[in-house]
Amino acid sequence: MDPATPERDALLLHEIQDAFRRQKAQVERALAQLPPERWSTRLDDGDGNSISVLLRHVAGNLRSRWSEVFTSDGEKPERDRDGEFEDADATPEGLMAAWEAGWAVALGTIDALRPDDLGRVVTIRGEPHSVARALVRSLDHTGHHAGQIVMLAKHLCGPAWATLSLPRRRT
Repeated sequence: MDPATPERDALLLHEIQDAFRRQKAQVERALAQLPPERWSTRLDDGDGNSISVLLRHVAGNLRSRWSEVFTSDGEKPERDRDGEFEDADATPEGLMAAWEAGWAVALGTIDALRPDDLGRVVTIRGEPHSVARALVRSLDHTGHHAGQIVMLAKHLCGPAWATLSLPRRRT
């Protein structure tokens, strides 16, 4: 394998930054199609996660992982991860404020990274990770939940759903 070059690392970092932004935008486009009063709907007899829960969880995860990334563990002691999965009396405005705050921390940190940072070590739950690994781990986690949010919104919208990608050809 060829050794990494600063140009290739810069390209990788740019692509990861763009992928995070696409995930955020896709969730927001899905949310725009669903009335906020449906965000708390749980499938599977109420056992599954609602959109509200997933918004709170992604926001908490991004804020925890990407704040003070080089000086503290990515799992902050003040984070209530288990509480993110409980029903809460959060308003749509409160959920979106938390969502935006989590993304502001993550994107602010990720945008400030430089290609040389990809090999630096950060800690997540007491385990060392390269910044490159932490980025991929976070992108994977966020993408997983973004897909869940989109799927839930599509299900709850029913026939009113407008696709977020190219529509299938209908013959």
